[in-house]
Amino acid sequence: MKWDASYDVVVVGSGAAGLTAGLTAKLQGLKSLVIEKTDRYGGASAISGGALWIPNNHVIKGAGVPDTHELARQYLDSTVGDRVPEALKEAYITRGPEMLRFLYNKTKHMRFQYAKGYSDYYPEKPGGLSQGRSIEPLIFDLTKMGSLAHTMRRATLSTKGFTMNSYEFHKVNMITRTLKGKTTALKLGMRLVKSKVTKSEPVALGEALVARLRLSLAEANGELWLSTAFKDFMMDKGRVMGIIVERDGQELRIEAKKGVVLSSGGFSHNQALREQYLPSPTNAAWTSSPEGQTGDVIEPGVKIGATLDLMDKVWGAPSVIDPQGQPFFLVADRGVPNMIVVDSAGQRFVNEAAPYHEFVDTMYEHQKTTQQAVPSWIVIDASAKSRYIFTGLFPGQAFPKSWFDHGIVKSAESIEELARKMDVLPESLIETVNRFNDFARNGHDDDFYRGDSAYDNSNGDPTLPNPNLAEIKKAPFYALRIYPGDIGTKGGLVVDEHARVIKADGEPIEGLYASGNCSASIMGETYPGPGATIGPGMTLSFVATTHMANTVKKEEVPLVKI
Repeated sequence: MKWDASYDVVVVGSGAAGLTAGLTAKLQGLKSLVIEKTDRYGGASAISGGALWIPNNHVIKGAGVPDTHELARQYLDSTVGDRVPEALKEAYITRGPEMLRFLYNKTKHMRFQYAKGYSDYYPEKPGGLSQGRSIEPLIFDLTKMGSLAHTMRRATLSTKGFTMNSYEFHKVNMITRTLKGKTTALKLGMRLVKSKVTKSEPVALGEALVARLRLSLAEANGELWLSTAFKDFMMDKGRVMGIIVERDGQELRIEAKKGVVLSSGGFSHNQALREQYLPSPTNAAWTSSPEGQTGDVIEPGVKIGATLDLMDKVWGAPSVIDPQGQPFFLVADRGVPNMIVVDSAGQRFVNEAAPYHEFVDTMYEHQKTTQQAVPSWIVIDASAKSRYIFTGLFPGQAFPKSWFDHGIVKSAESIEELARKMDVLPESLIETVNRFNDFARNGHDDDFYRGDSAYDNSNGDPTLPNPNLAEIKKAPFYALRIYPGDIGTKGGLVVDEHARVIKADGEPIEGLYASGNCSASIMGETYPGPGATIGPGMTLSFVATTHMANTVKKEEVPLVKI
């Protein structure tokens, strides 16, 4: 078979999972190539929060988090349940910490800190931790990257020049409410001034994670090709021998002696696949994932025998769509007190502060029975607008005029007037607001239990008796449409505990591994904590390359004369 290029390991996709695969392959003595379809590396990881949810790792244990293997297993059993095989859950709990320690020992840049206070999403379940298990990359100076920084995918959310990690965001969100919020804002201001003086370019979150991985890959002499699209697999006797790609208008055949790792994203931008698999209504315009995520490996994978699972699930992200058609992912915004979410009939149907994937799942369940949930409305009052960061706007900062011009925001001096502008029956919305206000005064949400969970509280106002509840009573009132967006699809090729893609009979497809959102999530139908997308992706990449490094092909075994 004639090849245009030859490597031990070929990786499809350049997000955190893909870069980890290329890096860990190189660090284990394998020649690796990472390919990226678009002209920017980093994938969804670069525009994400950059957190990793990996239980019982050395970073959180160093910070004094009382986690154990047994506790983590109990939590996965209580959240993921039997939706994922036992061997896969056990592999994740065991190999995740190994992956982090390996990168720490073998590189200069893979450094993380504990994301203190970023609660597990279900801390009240057995094994859950209210203080959280997530870690995040240390802030990184992008000038260290040199020209490598020019082709990195960058976050699109404006932070007005401020660089902050997740811990700092949660504190600065309360800038008008707490002393910690004010001192954190001062710290961010000093960081901004320092960067101007030193001509540094600090980045945090997903950008810091991808930058650290990319620089580590470069220092390990790993290769990355941009604008290189996967087309198909090259097979021989049921084994994946390599892949066909398109680069610079040419079709190339690349050999993968040890194997191929599929670390690409899902199919969020493929409207046809969305309509085939996802709940209705669905729209590629609602996704926050990068444009290249069109599920290119799914059909070729099925053709060579791969099985699919979780194709009807997304990593849900309730979103407001701005005038440019860009989704704004509502995370902490749904934890603020003076706020509710209602359907098109003016009725609440969900704990607004619930974990975002659960919010979207509930939205679709409500849509299925009522046809009134997509889109829904998030309603806030002037107190919330003046006190908290909301849709990326600082406390008291007005919504852009274009948002009003495009009907994204409705505003009124009374709930009755607001309902009419929302095309909602006024009596219904007034009754809903009054009922919520009764709950707020009493300090408990009797309908949906908002504020009962430590996760809810982590995005709320700590100065209130119930951090998530306060009356909606101060004009003007605002309403914005919410759509069931996503940060990626959750379904794809099924893998085993070695990250090998498996067939319907459970046997692996030799030479084929998967770790990205193109694979069926090892988190099943749930989302245990912040970073439960990136953590598994990086772990499975390490598992895959380690398996390849430790596997000897039959033809590589030397003959022994007797």
